Amino acid sequence: MTGEGRVKILVGYVPTAEGEAALDAAAAEAKLRGASVLLLNTSRGDSYIDTRYANQAELDAAQARLRELGVEVTIQQAVSSGDVAHELLKAAEAKDVKLIVLGLRRRSPVGKLILGSTAQRVLLESPVPVLAVKVPSPRD
Repeated sequence: MTGEGRVKILVGYVPTAEGEAALDAAAAEAKLRGASVLLLNTSRGDSYIDTRYANQAELDAAQARLRELGVEVTIQQAVSSGDVAHELLKAAEAKDVKLIVLGLRRRSPVGKLILGSTAQRVLLESPVPVLAVKVPSPRD
């Protein structure tokens, strides 16, 4: 199965340790399922300031990494109006993905209490399964 007929996995990618962990997990799932990966990188609205908005070299490196593993990848970048969860969910629906992969960062107890985050919204609102990948801390 190739191209458009292939199952798609959406990975929310940012050029951070969390994003790299999500990329690795998406690659492993794609190989397991014979799927392709849709890598979505989006900004909260200001691509010139937001360090989560990947530059071309970062996107090229992510693409090369997946292709070296034999995974077909499509890259999509979007500047959102500040609602990254909406962009991820919209892409999942429009591209008919079967799995969303997100990287999570460790949060303090207070951070967990006010977790009005992208990951929480995607986990709660996604119509497809979501794989949340945590970056291990040095003490894990």
